[in-house]
Amino acid sequence: RPRVVAVTGTNGKSTTTALIGWVLKQAGLTVHVGGNIGIGVLALPEPTPDAVYVIEVSSYQLDLTTSFTPDVAILTNVSPDHLDRHGGMEGYVAAKRRIFAAQGPDAVALVGVDETWGQGVFDALHAAGRHTVSISTDPSAAGQEGYAARAGAVLKDGEVIADLSAARSLPGRHNAQNAAFAYAAARALGVSHEAAVEGLLTFPGLAHRMEAVGHIGSVRFINDSKATNADAARQALSSYPSVFWIAGGVPKAGGIADLADLFLRVAKAYLIGEAADAFAVTLGSTPHLVSKTLDAAVTAAAADAHEAFLASGVEQIVLLSPACASFDQYPDFEARGEAFRAAVLNLGAAPEATA
Repeated sequence: RPRVVAVTGTNGKSTTTALIGWVLKQAGLTVHVGGNIGIGVLALPEPTPDAVYVIEVSSYQLDLTTSFTPDVAILTNVSPDHLDRHGGMEGYVAAKRRIFAAQGPDAVALVGVDETWGQGVFDALHAAGRHTVSISTDPSAAGQEGYAARAGAVLKDGEVIADLSAARSLPGRHNAQNAAFAYAAARALGVSHEAAVEGLLTFPGLAHRMEAVGHIGSVRFINDSKATNADAARQALSSYPSVFWIAGGVPKAGGIADLADLFLRVAKAYLIGEAADAFAVTLGSTPHLVSKTLDAAVTAAAADAHEAFLASGVEQIVLLSPACASFDQYPDFEARGEAFRAAVLNLGAAPEATA
């Protein structure tokens, strides 16, 4: 049978899936990537003994799984999502941990342990004698067999094993954590250290996830349309010291209240969709504008960012990271991201060169 890498988690699973597929392909393996990302599993090429299937799986799919046996199973992180479907947080976590349930004795489990729920999954697997590897953004929590991540680096036993400073598609600590998962998965499949690191450094990025779509002078436009909840938006906001932030759509429970500690990084917010008025209240004294539509938000943010550059001489970032679902104005986050790209290019922005 072909080997299978399966990835789940609340956030980061699509980037991690795409990144693993890229690293393995650059190492010369025959790789098919699909599932919740891109091509459906049943539409992927027929299995061949030398192939590796890298599959993103959702909690909905795992909830129905009884005999899924990935060679490498990954849980990136766990935070509240889809709780109505799973009857609360315990049911949601139980669905996620099913990715490990039928793994064989030689299989590897990679678990993000930055949240209490993930740490609990790791502890249970480890106590059961499973081959379990922790991934953390806290070096002290990584464990003897684990990996740690900080912005721009993957670490093992406190030492940098992959310098990501040249990997322009992997900014921020959360992307370093995604890189740690990809590195660990590649190594578990026999890829050399050198090939794994080279793959990380050449990753071109994932559409709609921290994707640089263009620039006008020293104003860069970042498409993070895939950030459909506040936890995902936190990763993007944490990656830049200052942003002109476009947010809104159909809000999730709690809205953006949990992001209050990052509001100091928001030079100004531009609010769209159903959530605009409620988000304006949450932002309080943080500069903001109720733009309602994405086109209006992009136009206003671009103008304000340009003025900020003229005043400071420092590159400015316009960030679409909605912290919301898209269904009030767009059929999905992809359509919203493409609308953002079109609005940026319509202002005369130069497209970013691909890696």
